[in-house]
Amino acid sequence: MQVIHESTYGQLIAIDGKTLRSSYQRDDRQSTIHMVNAFACENKMVFAQIKTFEKSNEITAIPELIQLFDV
Repeated sequence: MQVIHESTYGQLIAIDGKTLRSSYQRDDRQSTIHMVNAFACENKMVFAQIKTFEKSNEITAIPELIQLFDV
């Protein structure tokens, strides 16, 4: 990973999916909230995130997330 970081001058964008803890509501029977984040490795900060649709996965949300920023 260090070699990749050096060869790209730290300009990496990591995309990762997360499930928010305690987001399931038993009374409403809503599913848990799933988010996809874009993380700027050089700046060490999340600069874009999007909530996935119900009964979907992070792979379908990634193209929508990428459209939020100009690469």
